[in-house]
Amino acid sequence: MKFPISDRRTMMTRVAQATLGVSLFPALDRAVVAADSRNAGKAKRVIYLFMAGGMTHIDTFDVKPGHPNQGSTQVISTNVTGCQLGQHLPKLASQFDKLAVIRSMNTQTADHEAGEYLMRTSYEAIATERHPSLGPWIQKHLGRQNKSLPDTVMISPPARHPGAGFLDPTFSPLPIGDPNRGLENTKAPEYLTEASFETRMELINLFDKKFRSKFKDKQVGAYTDLYSEASSLLTSGELKAFDLKEEKNEVRDRYGRDPFGQGCLLARRLIENNVRCVEVTCGGWDMHSAMQDANALPKVAGIIDRAIGNLLEDLAASGLLQETIVVLATEFGRSPELNYNAGRDHHPAAFSAVLAGGAIKTGQFYGKSDAAGHSVESEGVTPADLNATIATALGLPLEQEIFSPTGRPFKVAHDGTPIGALLS
Repeated sequence: MKFPISDRRTMMTRVAQATLGVSLFPALDRAVVAADSRNAGKAKRVIYLFMAGGMTHIDTFDVKPGHPNQGSTQVISTNVTGCQLGQHLPKLASQFDKLAVIRSMNTQTADHEAGEYLMRTSYEAIATERHPSLGPWIQKHLGRQNKSLPDTVMISPPARHPGAGFLDPTFSPLPIGDPNRGLENTKAPEYLTEASFETRMELINLFDKKFRSKFKDKQVGAYTDLYSEASSLLTSGELKAFDLKEEKNEVRDRYGRDPFGQGCLLARRLIENNVRCVEVTCGGWDMHSAMQDANALPKVAGIIDRAIGNLLEDLAASGLLQETIVVLATEFGRSPELNYNAGRDHHPAAFSAVLAGGAIKTGQFYGKSDAAGHSVESEGVTPADLNATIATALGLPLEQEIFSPTGRPFKVAHDGTPIGALLS
């Protein structure tokens, strides 16, 4: 395991662990970082890559060479001495110096929907509230960044994504179903001229004026603002950011013509156009059987390796990686032991996540699962801790409470504390 010793606090923590054999100091280290979070924040944007279905940690970022649980997945070296990944991630292995891999993620749920909700919001789902995901939280705390384009875009999102949760509709992410189609239905029919469109909008405002004056409710005003923003977007020249046809064919081929590859390319384009948060979902990880078949693990891992590897290369070349956090997350891992169908089942006790880019100390593993990959051995990280680390890197106030319409207080990362060893 590689631990960068870049400051006195980190060095003293490691010495104390080695000599005293205690686990108190990592907690204190996190507490110090949490207290200093208002002074942190070098990153401006986030690309959040969600591996839906439960990504296998043993076969990707937490390999166990020599252990029977490793199965048939081979181990390859990275460009950082002593750090290894699974064989299906060669491009990411060649850029490990850009990555910080957390190998001690853990939750208490093995249910897909509940796990996804917890990872995206830091809260367990309850019947009385819908909690916001990361992008709307960023906009709520830092304000609107882009006058024309939405602050948060979701590419290939699940149907039950928490979105803006209890926040106003103006914080709602813009969903893109197919990155190849971009933002659809933006062209007016031929019979609808610009003057005719403006007349229709004036009539709508006239009809709504009486209602808005009678019901001066915040939610009513928020929906009015949402419609106004949608109208502005339709007439904006920045809509080209959503059009992948603006990219050269060789660039699109390099990312991969699959939905996730094109989604990562679209995410890059949106970040270049000052969109603050883009989430891209990659499905296919729920591998309960025959996971080594060509269309299972090798295919899905190859898709993310190519797409994320090229995304990191392009962001680094343009200088945007310094101010953009790239996150790879999943709802849980997969069982270290292969089942009787040659697959791996749901496993929330230990799994992996990855951070890269702005304000993150990269080229390292953080945390550790046991020799079998079954449970966390050291420096456990919850979804709330991961989100607190991202929020701190963005300069969000961890302790500030936002009240839902029911009067209940919530925070951007719930009770999570940021990981000091991962923050520069």
